[in-house]
Amino acid sequence: MKRLLDCNASDFRRMTGKQLKQSIQASEGRVIVAEVIGEFAPLYPAVTNAELAAAFGADLLLLNWFDVFRPVVNGLDTNEPNQMVERLKQLTGRPVGVNLEPVDPNAKQLEELAALPKGRMATAESLQQAKQLGFDFVCLTGNPKTGVTNDEIVKAIETARSILGEDALVMAGKMHAAGVADEAGSGIVSEEVVVRFIHAGADVVLMPAPGTVPGVILDKTEKLVQVAHEHGALAMLTIGTSQEGADESTIRQIALASKMAGADLHHIGDAGYHGIAVPENIMAYSIAIRGRRHTYIRMARSPLR
Repeated sequence: MKRLLDCNASDFRRMTGKQLKQSIQASEGRVIVAEVIGEFAPLYPAVTNAELAAAFGADLLLLNWFDVFRPVVNGLDTNEPNQMVERLKQLTGRPVGVNLEPVDPNAKQLEELAALPKGRMATAESLQQAKQLGFDFVCLTGNPKTGVTNDEIVKAIETARSILGEDALVMAGKMHAAGVADEAGSGIVSEEVVVRFIHAGADVVLMPAPGTVPGVILDKTEKLVQVAHEHGALAMLTIGTSQEGADESTIRQIALASKMAGADLHHIGDAGYHGIAVPENIMAYSIAIRGRRHTYIRMARSPLR
């Protein structure tokens, strides 16, 4: 299986979820996932935020705030909802995924929670629609103030696995508290939670990167990543706390700490600007974990190659 960082657009199109997982694993901790929001106006109107993230070195593109029943990607040159994901793949040459949120109506609230449209919630109907739209992976996680809990994530993983089969990769976990009082700081994830996610069917367990959430330190994160690997899953360490808008020195520190902890995938969030990380931070993160050679090739390679 070819390493993901060496793959081109035609390689991605032939991959099943299982093959995508193998390709990420073969890349040895050098895969970047950039989260973007298509519902917001793009940073520069001539291109979508997804295209901009890809141009600065992202390997996988993750759409946040995306309503699967009312698809919107501002700046995309198609008005056909069912073609939006396919068109993004054509333009970027990257696998494209979507965030869906397993909201727990009984969550113990840390703050006032937001109400989500059904197209952003991780239900059987929305997962089926995500499959129809052609997403390569789904990420079962929670935005701030959504009331997503680990218990509901477990249920959503099981549902996603039954609907998606081996066609798509299933990622799951929390980047921050998501408005839940007893799942904050270092209590966001534990070894027991990691194992539950994997037994439910998760291919990738996500968790906060060291230095992004209070109490999340390198030693603890390294142990959690080891648990994920021991049970056959990959680990994605995330920047979900607006530090995607920090200075490049901070980004490099998080990147190297995440690599030392054993991350298979490195996630960078969408709040550097309105709906995308600071593009230079995507590049800085890439250079930190894989050097200029792989970064510049990823930035320059045309989807036509």
